[in-house]
Amino acid sequence: MSELRLNFKEMCARFEVTPRTLRYYEYIELLQPEKDGRARFYGPREVARMTLILRGRRFGFSLEEIRQWLLIYRQKGTRPQQEAWIEMADRQLAELARQRAELDVTIADLQALRDSTAAELAASES
Repeated sequence: MSELRLNFKEMCARFEVTPRTLRYYEYIELLQPEKDGRARFYGPREVARMTLILRGRRFGFSLEEIRQWLLIYRQKGTRPQQEAWIEMADRQLAELARQRAELDVTIADLQALRDSTAAELAASES
């Protein structure tokens, strides 16, 4: 069975990222593809890391937080990485809840202003 190995273009297409994004992730050492001359190839490890990077970005983690979290695995192993993940997730969940509460207040304020303006407009037409 052949091992998964994607070239640069295939990696961009698979994860729907721009070449600039992929090069940047390499530059900041989130990814370390195999190099053959100027060509880059991404094996299963890099594909798994890219999946984690994009998931982390979706959850709102910074690239530096993701980089540090990925380093834990290499330096300390799975359990410490999982423990760090729980701490990171707890912090992010609290931040997202705070943002949601702030957004709920903003929505309520906007709705109230919209409704009062609509009522004033309707009253002036009578």
